Amino acid sequence: MSIGDTLDQERRDTLARIDALTTDFDAIVAGSAETTGDDEHDPEGSTIAYERAQIAALLGAARAYLDDLDQAVARLADGRYSVCEECGGPIAAQRLAARPAARTCIDCASVH
Repeated sequence: MSIGDTLDQERRDTLARIDALTTDFDAIVAGSAETTGDDEHDPEGSTIAYERAQIAALLGAARAYLDDLDQAVARLADGRYSVCEECGGPIAAQRLAARPAARTCIDCASVH
């Protein structure tokens, strides 16, 4: 599989994750409209507000990753895909295989 194919697959998977999380978030919001509003004292589990915040955080992370993937596609088109944005050195193939949207080499990433 080529780098472009890998990025395309990651992008499709991320879009599917965003769609699923959006559906979950919308269901939680709709469900909260039907409750009494006092879920803070529910001994059965987490609160609706907690679940909504958790899904919102996951959704934000997925959207940020999608942006990272889009930037990786642009770097690939420009011939800068495997070049570290910090030091200008190469990003190891193993790092890119594990993190296709990586912008930095492992040395620069470990500094931050």
